[in-house]
Amino acid sequence: MAIRTTDEAVEAIIEVDEAISLTPFIEAASQIVTKVCTNTGYDATDLELIERWLSAHFYAIRDPRYLVERAGSVLAEYQNKVDLGFDVTTYGQQAMRLAFYGELGRLNYQIKTGKKQVISVSWVGKLRSEDIDMEDQVTSS
Repeated sequence: MAIRTTDEAVEAIIEVDEAISLTPFIEAASQIVTKVCTNTGYDATDLELIERWLSAHFYAIRDPRYLVERAGSVLAEYQNKVDLGFDVTTYGQQAMRLAFYGELGRLNYQIKTGKKQVISVSWVGKLRSEDIDMEDQVTSS
């Protein structure tokens, strides 16, 4: 497995508890980036950034971020929201933005809906006479 990011790079964008290893989160992000993003036009820098933010996303699910904490009458507001896929954290949302060809967005859609996004192209024009092969006309008559 090609690990592209480092503990230090992930720690630069998310506060990490020293008792929690980043290794499983980086490995999970690396696997997704390798399977979903490597057959496109991203360079090594792009892939590392996507992997870094996805690693932070997986870590934030394990160790949720708090916006507000209070002990008296117990109040805690989370940065995470109730959702599925990469939308759960701001880190996952950012990873989708960095994957600007849309691979993570499509995967996120599939996770949330259980359906694959289908993209199709239809031709509504006419073929020019020079584009028609005469053999095809003879055999199809």
